[in-house]
Amino acid sequence: MHSNQTDEAAAGRTHFGFETVSGTEKRKRVMGVFSSVAGKYDLMNDLMSGGMHRLWKRRMFSVAAVKDGSRVLDVAAGSGDIAIGLLGKMDSNGGSKGGVGGRVVLTDLNGPMLAEGARRVVDHGLLPGRADCIQSDGTKLAFADNSFDVVSIAFGIRNFVDIEAGLAEFRRVLKPGGQFICLEFSRPALPLLDVIYDAYSFNMIPLMGEMVTGDRASYQYLVESIRRFPDQKRFAKLIEWAGFDLVRYENLTGGVVALHRGYKIS
Repeated sequence: MHSNQTDEAAAGRTHFGFETVSGTEKRKRVMGVFSSVAGKYDLMNDLMSGGMHRLWKRRMFSVAAVKDGSRVLDVAAGSGDIAIGLLGKMDSNGGSKGGVGGRVVLTDLNGPMLAEGARRVVDHGLLPGRADCIQSDGTKLAFADNSFDVVSIAFGIRNFVDIEAGLAEFRRVLKPGGQFICLEFSRPALPLLDVIYDAYSFNMIPLMGEMVTGDRASYQYLVESIRRFPDQKRFAKLIEWAGFDLVRYENLTGGVVALHRGYKIS
């Protein structure tokens, strides 16, 4: 056992925000949160981050080891913006010039969120075979070993009942030489930024959630889930313990978000 996260998961206990609950209860509540916010997900991301989430994702795309013909799995795929961005990078690397074209599989445990992602990729003209949507639990992925060149996840892994089980699954489905990339909220590293960030998060984000979606409780959970998630160094250690090599991270916006990378060497 490498962490309290694993000990509690093994004991059937985990966290839902600041509450300690059973794994079954967390899964049920997380499903309820994202079913509630699915229709306003992108709007709320823009409001909560002041549009910064687009820059964070652009940085994620820039380091993604995708090219024409790559097979990518985007876990907790949400509204599909990561899949769309990664496909765009593949096309810029040859797919739009007569190449074979890459493929992204969007997977999410939550049906309404996955439906929102499917709507988005269809709106972008991405046909089945280039962007496919498959409902699946990130800790028990419905894909064969060594299936993907890249596994990506953005702002989703902190909602897992068992983070380490998810990391193990990501490595399992990666091909040897494959890349894991993850964007997640983290710990501000600049002086006083943590105080400002906490004040903003706990006071403004639930209020915005109530005003825009009519659901304050879901956004209170999202803020609390960020505080419960391991910081940059601890999460990097979890990635290493899952068997990834060349693990590193970079802080974005002073550590409000961290971009993690690791590779399956063999």
